[in-house]
Amino acid sequence: MSSDSTSPAAGYIAAIIDATQQYVVASPGRAVLLGLFYTPILIVVLNILKQLVVPRDPSLPPEVFHWIPFIGSSISYGNDPLNFFFKCREKYGDVFTFTLLGRKVTVALGAKGNNFVLGGKSTAFSAEDAYTHLTTPVFGKDVVYDVPNEVFMEQKKFVKVGLSTENLRAYMDMFEQEVDNFMGSDQAFIIWQMNDINEWGRFDVTDIMAQITILTASRTLQGKEVRSGLDKSFSALYNDLDGGFTPLNFMFPNLPLESYRRRDEAHKKMSEYYTDIIRKRRESGHSDEPDMISALMDQKYRDGRPLRDHEIAHIMIALLMADSTLAPPQVHGHFFTLLTMSKEALYQEQVEHFGNPDGSFRPMTYEAFRKLPVLDSVIRETLRMHPPIHSIMRYVRSDVPVPATLAAPSKDGIYVVPKGYYVLASAAVSQVDPLIWVNPMKWDPTRWSDPEGVAAQAFKIDADENGEKIDYGFGAVSKGTESPYQPFGAGRHRCIGEQFAYLQLGAVISSIIRKVEVRLEDGITEIPANNYHTMITMPKKPRNVCYRRRRFD
Repeated sequence: MSSDSTSPAAGYIAAIIDATQQYVVASPGRAVLLGLFYTPILIVVLNILKQLVVPRDPSLPPEVFHWIPFIGSSISYGNDPLNFFFKCREKYGDVFTFTLLGRKVTVALGAKGNNFVLGGKSTAFSAEDAYTHLTTPVFGKDVVYDVPNEVFMEQKKFVKVGLSTENLRAYMDMFEQEVDNFMGSDQAFIIWQMNDINEWGRFDVTDIMAQITILTASRTLQGKEVRSGLDKSFSALYNDLDGGFTPLNFMFPNLPLESYRRRDEAHKKMSEYYTDIIRKRRESGHSDEPDMISALMDQKYRDGRPLRDHEIAHIMIALLMADSTLAPPQVHGHFFTLLTMSKEALYQEQVEHFGNPDGSFRPMTYEAFRKLPVLDSVIRETLRMHPPIHSIMRYVRSDVPVPATLAAPSKDGIYVVPKGYYVLASAAVSQVDPLIWVNPMKWDPTRWSDPEGVAAQAFKIDADENGEKIDYGFGAVSKGTESPYQPFGAGRHRCIGEQFAYLQLGAVISSIIRKVEVRLEDGITEIPANNYHTMITMPKKPRNVCYRRRRFD
């Protein structure tokens, strides 16, 4: 019975193979062309059949359907990740897997998804394995993700020493001085320099704020030697380093491209630049400057080993890149365009707290700065709608079950994220989730003034001032992983520089808004859309803001 039923099928297959061989022999050129044409089609068809026909492991999270193997959902995700996530959630729920250039990435959305990924144990979810191929060529060896997690946590503790309240107090005057000097000399503020209160000028917000961010960071955190050494050659080195911090570098870390070569050469020169500063300070007996280099030079690991000069240099490079490529330039860009809708509320708050009878302003102080509710609400709302990072990934080192409260295939079953996958959290989704926020896509700073509102509750969970404190190795911090609002991350990799970033952001904005009023360009009614084709979410061009001097000198 079996032999009779299989013989005709075997005969047909043999006949097809024989006919194919004869065709290839008779017309090899045409056969090659047909093969080149039909092979991609066959690959796509087999990929579709695999997803639709082959039974799936019920313990695996649902997988996003895709047409082309390896490519997967890379294009949809890369063009608009938030739209991609929301559409996938409608179809698959809060937990699903998609293919990103050959990598399997399991997404966990919502506040519970944030907690699952960012609150996970480092032995299971590794940031080092996910990012070291991107960060180490830029930052350097033996720091951040190039060291075991416990060493990185110690390094974060060292950096935290340099972010003391005493240093932050000293930085306030420096922020104001840098803004004053920049506005008084840069071509973008030529109208301001003309002392004309009627003419309007304009500038590209993101470009100008990126420059101011580097200047203020170098004056405060980086130290006086770095600030005095800022010139075109330093800017060129920075730009080459920044050019190695792209999605292309993340997905393909070792391509033989010119940008990769420039990145490596720039890192070498930048590392030598910092180590030379450190060497000279050691030789002269470094003074207690209120900067990060001074703080790091005195630090020792738990085993008594001092922080080596090249480690200090590489940490300084990491701080430079983090401060100038993360929140400030991106948030400034959206901040100024959104500021045009604030109807001078920020300016009036400055007048109320720092104004003099003659129309001038008193210098801002650290203590007074922390008591500006309008500025605080505007910053929080801008960070809610425009966080600098839309996706945070971890590499899965061992099989990890998904909590049933987050997602499950059935009442009695659980999903398991396999070893070798990546997991992804997106606070950018939870911060504009219509299931959590009222009118989430409306910029409304007043939502933070309601003590019983969603925003205030989300902030309390993020700050967790009276709740769980965990010491990951760099001092006790709020866990905050269950909050839908996480502008500076959460858990062991929460940004330790968030206070500095808030201070820098607010001081720069306040310094400018004291001097000029701002509005959007004529004909522009909406803020710029996001450009997701960079590692850090940036506003698309045009992103100009018009300004006019408030008063004569």
